[in-house]
Amino acid sequence: MTSETPRGQSPLGAPGGQANESAALADTEPLPIATFDYSLPPELIAQAPAEPRDSARLLVIPRDGGPLRHDIFRHLGRYLAPGDLLVLNRTRVLPARLVGHRADTGRARVELLLLRPERAGVWEALGRPGRRLRPGTPLVFGAGLLRAEVVARTAHGTLQVRFVPPEILPLLDQVGQVPLPPYIRGWQGAPERYQTVYADTPGSAAAPTAGLHFTPELLAALQAQGIGVAYLVLHVGLDTFRPVVEEDARAHRMHQEYCSVPDEVVGAIAAARARAGRVIAVGTTVVRALETAALAAERHGTALASYTGWTDLYITPGYRFRAIDGLITNFHLPRSTLLLLVSALIGRERLLAAYAEAIAHRYRFYSFGDATLIL
Repeated sequence: MTSETPRGQSPLGAPGGQANESAALADTEPLPIATFDYSLPPELIAQAPAEPRDSARLLVIPRDGGPLRHDIFRHLGRYLAPGDLLVLNRTRVLPARLVGHRADTGRARVELLLLRPERAGVWEALGRPGRRLRPGTPLVFGAGLLRAEVVARTAHGTLQVRFVPPEILPLLDQVGQVPLPPYIRGWQGAPERYQTVYADTPGSAAAPTAGLHFTPELLAALQAQGIGVAYLVLHVGLDTFRPVVEEDARAHRMHQEYCSVPDEVVGAIAAARARAGRVIAVGTTVVRALETAALAAERHGTALASYTGWTDLYITPGYRFRAIDGLITNFHLPRSTLLLLVSALIGRERLLAAYAEAIAHRYRFYSFGDATLIL
């Protein structure tokens, strides 16, 4: 059994334990990524979140077939039953976008997106302009509050960057900005609106957006209805920004992300199973964390147990789900690992048909968009 990183702290150090589960796939035939494409009118890409949070629309997709249903997220309780369990990701988005300049020239604007800490003072990051950020390049941010040096380029196309001072988390609120996906342009809302209402464990480069629709009042109403709520952590990293570019989707490799499934979640799942309740993941990050824990337990021939470590679990059609019965998630980009994961749950043709209906009904897509419930 592994221990959980204390809340409010980010894990430091190089990846240790991990779950690379390509072998968990039942089907290893080529999987053309072109078959996971669809056309989306640009005006349906949500540029601002729904207000209030739970007023987003909800497309209900029965997992075993049947007609779709159109509703509002605040009515989620209509589709859940006493004894069901919602599992949510309590990660918090870091102000991980740093805008500064080269320290040696005093100009030449640079931008970093911090992805994860690797060791004390050294972070993996995306950099812009990438060609000019060579090893040894000195950088400065926040009028000198934070300095850095590019250490190396990685095989993933990212940078290793060493910061001075090495403990940068206390400074990020002063010099950093909350990063938004590149398809959201010009939004000037409060940064807290790009956090879930229960986010309390800093470490992500992007929000687990399925959770953005919950309000404290909705969570309280669901619990009063007899629905359980449990929390885990997966810090969202590089693959949120990285499309699948290989023609055969199975050739794609996921970037490692830190996750922690604590004892409390394991106990809540056992209790839900004992009362014939369903385990419903709030977001694809929760799916990957729970399935990572389930696969680790399966390898050891034990029941589901807590898990803390790194995961690069990549779920594509043919995967056998072990930990979840349902999923709440937003609408995902074409040719993305997230679209592949949801296709593994309900089938590619059914998912794309549901997306076509959502487009016809003018649902809003992506991070600030509407939600789906798959049960």
